[in-house]
Amino acid sequence: MIGAIADDFTGATDVAVAFRRQGLRVRIVFGCPDDNTPAGADDVTVVALKSRTIPAADAVEQSVRSATWLRSIGCEQLYLKYCSTFDSTPAGNIGPVADALADLTGSALTVVTPSSPVHGRTVYGGHLFVGTDLLSESSMLHHPLTPMTDSSVVRLLSAQTDREAALIPEATVANGTDAIAAALRELRDRGIRYAVVDAIDAHDLEQLGGAVARDVLVTGAAGLAEGLAAAQATASAAAPTPPLDSYATAAALAGSCSARTREQVARFAAHNPAHFLDPASSDDPRRLADAALDWFDAARRDGVPLIYSTTEPEKLRAAQERFGVDRLAHLVETALGYVAIGLIERGVDRIVVAGGETSGSVTSALGVRTATIGEEQAPGVPWLHIDSPKRLALLLKSGNFGDEDLLITATGAQPA
Repeated sequence: MIGAIADDFTGATDVAVAFRRQGLRVRIVFGCPDDNTPAGADDVTVVALKSRTIPAADAVEQSVRSATWLRSIGCEQLYLKYCSTFDSTPAGNIGPVADALADLTGSALTVVTPSSPVHGRTVYGGHLFVGTDLLSESSMLHHPLTPMTDSSVVRLLSAQTDREAALIPEATVANGTDAIAAALRELRDRGIRYAVVDAIDAHDLEQLGGAVARDVLVTGAAGLAEGLAAAQATASAAAPTPPLDSYATAAALAGSCSARTREQVARFAAHNPAHFLDPASSDDPRRLADAALDWFDAARRDGVPLIYSTTEPEKLRAAQERFGVDRLAHLVETALGYVAIGLIERGVDRIVVAGGETSGSVTSALGVRTATIGEEQAPGVPWLHIDSPKRLALLLKSGNFGDEDLLITATGAQPA
C-alpha cells in the first residue's frame, strides 16, 4: 500500500489520477488526517495538504503527522509529491520535508525528479524544462509566490538542505532499471542522500519506477508516481464513479493568474456569463462574495456562470503593492470559499475550480474531507466524486493544466 503526501490540493488530484491510470484504487484525504479519518481499503491513499508556500517548520510538522498516520493504516511506501515545476524558493520546504520523511522512514538515499512528460515537464542534465524552455526562462519566472529563477534541480534542492545531492544522468537512465539501480547503490555507498534523476519521457519514468519499487520513500511529481504504479500494479480495478451527467448544475471558479488559466478564462468569458471578483471594490471577503452571488442569481439563466479573480501580471502586481501579497491572497481566496458555499446552497452540484490555492480554499470552505478519484477531464485533472457533506462533482485544476477550452468543456458551457 502506498501513502502519498502532496503539497497542494490540485497536486494531490494530479498524483492520485496518475496512480489510478495503472488500475490502482485511490482515495484522497483533504487536510491532515486525524483519529477520526477512516482508513479505507485502497491501494493508494493521498493526503492533500496546503503546505507549498507555508514556513518550512509548519510544512514539516504537517507532513510528518500525515506520514505517521499513513504508516499507521498500513502504507509501506511513502511518496512525497511536489509540483512538476518544483515550485519553491531557497527558503522553501521541499528539502526540509524530504529530510524529515527520510529520517522517519530510515531512507538512506531518496530519489528526486519533478519530471512529468504528460504535462511537458522533463529533466535533462539535472535541469528542469517546461516544454522546450528552461524552467527559469518559462512563465514560472514570474510566479507571484514562487518565482523560479534557476533550472538546476540539484541547486534548487541543495539550497534547502545540507544533505548532499547528486545527478543520475539520462545516459544511465536510458540503459534501464538495472543500470539505474546500480547507480543508486553507488550513490548510497558514497553517502549521497538525494539522487536527482534525469527523465525525458514516460519510458524513463517506468524504468526508474522499477528501480525504486521497494524504496520506503520516493519523491517526485505525478510522472514518477505513474511509473512507480506501473511497477506495482495489480489486477484490482479502479473504483467505479457516477456518470458526470448525473450532476446537473455547473459553475466555475478561477483564482489562478497563470498564463494558461488567463487563456481559459478569456475563452470562457467570450461566450458565457463571467464576473470579475475585484478586490478594489471591497476589502471584506464576505462582501465580495455576496456581490458575486447576487450577480450569479441573475446570470445563471443566461448560461453556465464563471466567477474569477484571474488577472494580468501587471494588474496583479499593482494589487499586491496596494494590499500586500499575503493580504491580497487571503482576501481573494477567502471570498472564493464563501462563493463556493453559496453556490452549493443554490443547488450547484458540479464545480470547476482553477488554481491550486483556490482549490484548497474552496475544498476547505465546503468541508470536504475525502473523495473518490474519477475520470480525467484533462491530463492530471480528474473529477472528484464527493458524497459528504453534500453530493458533488468537483474538478480541481492546477493553474497551468488543461487546454484553452477546459473550463468550457468541463462545465458544458457555450463553446467559444
